[in-house]
Amino acid sequence: MSVTFHGVRGSTPCHGSEILKYGGNTSCVSLDIPDVDPILFDLGTGLRYFGRSRPAGMPFTGTCLLSHLHWDHIQGIPFFTPLLQVDSRVAVYAPEQESGASVASVFADTIKPPLFPVHLEVLPGDVSFHEVLDSEFTLGEQDQVQVMARQIPHVGNTVGYRVEWAGRSVAYLSDHQMPIDGSFVATPGAIELCAGADLVIHDAQYTPAEFELKRDWGHCTIEFAVWMAAEAGAKKLALFHHDPSHHDDELDELVAEATRLGLEYGVDVFGAREGLTVAVGDVPSASDG
Repeated sequence: MSVTFHGVRGSTPCHGSEILKYGGNTSCVSLDIPDVDPILFDLGTGLRYFGRSRPAGMPFTGTCLLSHLHWDHIQGIPFFTPLLQVDSRVAVYAPEQESGASVASVFADTIKPPLFPVHLEVLPGDVSFHEVLDSEFTLGEQDQVQVMARQIPHVGNTVGYRVEWAGRSVAYLSDHQMPIDGSFVATPGAIELCAGADLVIHDAQYTPAEFELKRDWGHCTIEFAVWMAAEAGAKKLALFHHDPSHHDDELDELVAEATRLGLEYGVDVFGAREGLTVAVGDVPSASDG
């Protein structure tokens, strides 16, 4: 089992020579499991590049585990070229909405004129929606992949996911609001997702100084992410959802500091960047950044 990062940036896609190392696309991570159709975490602009990596002209079948419906996590789907194939199928699991509106209706109301040139439904491929909150379900033809969804604090209904296969586990908490008083406390659901995981992919958007100004914006500090992984007994932590204002040199410094902190806590820490593939259970080499 391996994960590949296609988009690691939070809030908005960004561009420039100063972010070439980590990349500027928003959240999208693919999970590759033998004999299982591809599994995606989120549908940000990184999805476009995942789509370009697929065989041209071939239909696609896969699953997306969508954390929430904020724009930076769904804006890649109209540009996912496999959906131009009539036999393509994408099953999207997403959190129930506080408003009571269906997830399907939110997508239909968002990806349409005048906000977008065409309706999502006109794309030849099929997108189906399945609502979750605190849920468990299986994927794969033989139900060999176990998925846990748990509601976690953010802005609006948001879930994190835990995927288990053959004794290996990946937890994904892309947007996670730490306590606004700055304390290091996590909800039982968040701990459950990360407990003993081989890899935790976790929100690490803010420095402590930035958090002081944005306490209720739905995210956490890098230090909280490291603490969270250690508190749950996770083995490896990928710092994720990088702030759009953090350039490569700054991220290098923040990742280095987090790595040192991780050594104190007993957690392997690295910074997620576009194009990086990590085999679950293996520590990335120094060349992987």
